Amino acid sequence: MNNTLSEPNIAVVANLIGDNTRAKMLIALLGGKALTATELALEADITSQTASTHLAKLVDGQLLQVRKQGRHKYFQLMNLSVAQLLESLLNISVDLAVDIYDALQNHNFIIDNGCETLLTDLGQKFFISIGFDFSEIKKSKRPICKSCLDWSERRNHLAGILGQWMLDDMLNKGWLEREFDSRIINITKASLAKIKNRFNL
Repeated sequence: MNNTLSEPNIAVVANLIGDNTRAKMLIALLGGKALTATELALEADITSQTASTHLAKLVDGQLLQVRKQGRHKYFQLMNLSVAQLLESLLNISVDLAVDIYDALQNHNFIIDNGCETLLTDLGQKFFISIGFDFSEIKKSKRPICKSCLDWSERRNHLAGILGQWMLDDMLNKGWLEREFDSRIINITKASLAKIKNRFNL
């Protein structure tokens, strides 16, 4: 009988998180709310069948747990440690993401209704002015604007299509830099000043 305790395989965990589709689903679950496979499929812009395959891998890798309620299965992060790992890998930083959300709220660009976040007409004009193309949203079933509750700060940051676009836009402008073959994101003081100026932080 083998009494050797199994050790966590870092390479396996890194591979699970590093996949773009699985990363989108994991990030969607950072809000703390349990979601169905269908809801997570929408977040990742994939079919429900493909989502089920990815979710099975995440459950096997002990990154997610499943709760059954009636005929439905709900997925959520395994524990706080997984959430903290994801947040440390995202690292815009989390504080900055929360500050941007607060600024958008203060300028009446978004309205926080607790369980949902609404984009105002003023907010739409603002995002158009900084380059967002609203015609693109017709190509996706993902929500344009939603809040995601940060596990460590316990405060919202912006998710959905707009949240992803802001991240991609700052990466494309070179304001943020993603480490090679990683989800870790770095930011310089000069870039931080540009981001603060854009959102009037």
